[in-house]
Amino acid sequence: MKAIVFTTLAIIWASISFAQTTTKKYDYVGSYTEGLAKVKLNDKYGFIDEKEKEIIPLKYEGVQDFSEGYAVVKLNGKQGLIDKQGKEMAPCQYDQVWTFCNNRSIVQLNHKYGYIDESGKEIIPLKYDKAGYFTDNRALVELNGKYGYIDSNGKEVIPLKYDDAAQTFSAFNEGLAWVKLNGKYGFIDPNGEEVIPFIYDGAGNFNDSRAWIKLNDKYGFIDKKGEKITPVKYDEAADFQENRAIVKLNAQYGFIDEMGKEIISLKFNRVNPFNGMNSTIVMLNGKYILINKNGKILSKEYDYADEGFSCSCIRVRSGNKWGFIDDKGKEIIPLKYDSAEMFRNCRTWVTLNGKKMNINK
Repeated sequence: MKAIVFTTLAIIWASISFAQTTTKKYDYVGSYTEGLAKVKLNDKYGFIDEKEKEIIPLKYEGVQDFSEGYAVVKLNGKQGLIDKQGKEMAPCQYDQVWTFCNNRSIVQLNHKYGYIDESGKEIIPLKYDKAGYFTDNRALVELNGKYGYIDSNGKEVIPLKYDDAAQTFSAFNEGLAWVKLNGKYGFIDPNGEEVIPFIYDGAGNFNDSRAWIKLNDKYGFIDKKGEKITPVKYDEAADFQENRAIVKLNAQYGFIDEMGKEIISLKFNRVNPFNGMNSTIVMLNGKYILINKNGKILSKEYDYADEGFSCSCIRVRSGNKWGFIDDKGKEIIPLKYDSAEMFRNCRTWVTLNGKKMNINK
């Protein structure tokens, strides 16, 4: 689809493999979210409470879990929003609807985007080609190939004049957003003031008061004053997370800290961010291992490992046998299975000698 919303969040209809099955009345029972669980019977969806009382009738073609008191529903091919009593806060008349964020919901119809409030009133017309969530009374919008920012009343507070802009959940990361103008990148504040000049060939988002910049096909990092904290020498760079960032030099990956010091040596074929964990999977000499935040190796080598944790476990393979390790590298499920799926709701399917089994940790 040409027009997309500036968020990685997607509308996910009820199709999860591992669901709670406390009642056999329904074909499907989802996990409880905000006290309600989505259920399915004869291809129709509704919601039950924790006593399995049917709160919202099974009449919808699809539903999303409740978030901040509202759920996206689909009826007759169109989407809308309901509250926990089943009242339609936004009628099912849109091609796509997003859940509320800061009292505004993005809606899309005929490839145009706008916003509704919690009463379902269209307070910002559906005229934009792209639209982002409101944070700090600013949202990024795009029209006819130009980007700018509006406030929650729809006023264009920063003109739609930029060729590109940071398309993240927050309109501004740590009070700044990168934008592109006349082929160069710089940073502006929520008032549209230029804070860091338009001199770069590329730029990333500020996290931990640091952002990567690109100049002459090399990458480095700057602080919020625009001062360089590393030389512009790396072949690749990623946004900071948890006071560290992934960098690449001469085909080898490692991590630097917020002062630019290489705290995990650039020696790996591939690395993954820590994502709130104390360890992560990396590749060294073609093998997968688990390391901690100091770069210490915690596990033995594997022929394959998933890139991230699921239920605090990582699926691994040696030869043709599968198992699982925890965040300390301990094999908590032995590598003896012929196949294994990733954990969902802390359960997984494994196969051994042709027999398929559902196991927990």
